[in-house]
Amino acid sequence: MAFEIDIEVRPDGTLAFGVKGVRGRKCREVTSFLEELGRTVASEATAEYWVVEEEAVDGEQVRIERK
Repeated sequence: MAFEIDIEVRPDGTLAFGVKGVRGRKCREVTSFLEELGRTVASEATAEYWVVEEEAVDGEQVRIERK
């Protein structure tokens, strides 16, 4: 899986970051190391966050919808 994390360090020392190329809630896993650096003040989900994830289980396709 190829993805990209854009990180902006603002003049006041705060960080802003975004993830591209990750669908569903996996973006939280990818950025968890950044969220451990301090307190999250705001979070906004992109369209990719709401894409339904699919997992293969025993050769079958299982569709998982997370709300």
